[in-house]
Amino acid sequence: MNNFIYETPTKVYFGKDEELKVGKIIAGFHPKKVLVHFGGNSARKSGLLDKVENCLREENISFVELGGVVANPELPLVREGIELGKKEGVDFVLAVGGGSVLDSSKAIANGLANPEVDVWDFHCGKAVPQKTLPKGAILTLAAAGSEMSSSCVISNLETGEKRGCNGLFNRMNFAIEDPVLTYTVSPYQTACGAVDIAMHTIERYFCPGGGYLSDRFDCRGCD
Repeated sequence: MNNFIYETPTKVYFGKDEELKVGKIIAGFHPKKVLVHFGGNSARKSGLLDKVENCLREENISFVELGGVVANPELPLVREGIELGKKEGVDFVLAVGGGSVLDSSKAIANGLANPEVDVWDFHCGKAVPQKTLPKGAILTLAAAGSEMSSSCVISNLETGEKRGCNGLFNRMNFAIEDPVLTYTVSPYQTACGAVDIAMHTIERYFCPGGGYLSDRFDCRGCD
């Protein structure tokens, strides 16, 4: 076996209706204003965003919202979130959604905490975040495991690149996991999540020394 260090600093709140504690949980961080970051209309239609808003209001926590995260989160929305956060004085980021929303939230938190550096430089290896904002997540999909991960992956459509930024600064301070919130996910998307879980696990099992198994496939002559 290889030697390893295993660290999971993310505090997990698991169970039905745990999302109703989000206001009290965030109040413990004493934020001035929270950025609630989410994906499409499903978070609103399901009533989850309304619950989150009510929980924050009950604790007298100011917030601003930014939706629109797509699968494989994109750099322009990250930059929009950073500019919105600067304007509004955001000092806490709450992700409501799946892995893509969490990754976008991580990038925004890094960008807001290091305004003197272009956030894409973190993903190109040109710079390393010296700090980040506190952040939490309410999961609506079982898949990537981004809530427990130290990685953050963003896509830059202008350059055609999808790059990761890794470090303990990407750890979520907390994650709320209510299985009931996954009940409205379609059978197809649930199956995609199951495959995602399997592949993330298999990649690490077969690649203990780094890199990915698929990168080592030699497909020449397979046609």
